[in-house]
Amino acid sequence: MIAEIIEKYCIENGSNFEHATLLDEIERYTNVKVQMPQMISGKYQGQMLSFLSKLLRPKRILEIGTFTGYSGICLASGLSEDGKMITIDINEEHYDDVNTFFEKSGLSDKIDYQIGNALEIIPTLAGTFDIIFLDADKKNYVNYLPLLISKMHKGSLLITDNVLWKGKVAQEQKDSDTLAIDQFNKQLNKHPQLDVIIVPIRDGVSLCYKK
Repeated sequence: MIAEIIEKYCIENGSNFEHATLLDEIERYTNVKVQMPQMISGKYQGQMLSFLSKLLRPKRILEIGTFTGYSGICLASGLSEDGKMITIDINEEHYDDVNTFFEKSGLSDKIDYQIGNALEIIPTLAGTFDIIFLDADKKNYVNYLPLLISKMHKGSLLITDNVLWKGKVAQEQKDSDTLAIDQFNKQLNKHPQLDVIIVPIRDGVSLCYKK
């Protein structure tokens, strides 16, 4: 959503990643070995996730959509000393490699990496979370929302990726994925318990907290 030259400038003039070398390795791995590598969070969005996590110093993080571990490491880098992150992905193809990345980060003792259907796993999780990051199957965003709100306490932050869907959400003609994301955005906007802002970086990120 931002011109490449502007995004490059923002990255270069933002704080350096705590795990910059490892994140570069994950990015190379994703581009070489994974289908649809563009799903990775990448440097600019990763900086934002890391910044927000370090700002809030969460004790508990929930991530829906582990992918190759890039966003998880960015989020987990801000956990409090006794903090924990649960990250869920339905695809086990890269499980061993992602676990290796978590171990290299030095954060593996804080990360509970689960494989399965998040719609089934979320209701079984006890307690609430300080930060939730949603970056999973777009058509189910509307189905994730009530489950995730039930896992938020006052002041919890919900971060959702791909909410602009290459700008398609603003167009009159919408395919099924775009309609699902547009419906999700409208539900966030109208929800009485949430305050929300959409930030047009990468493919659009929404930030909302529970009032």
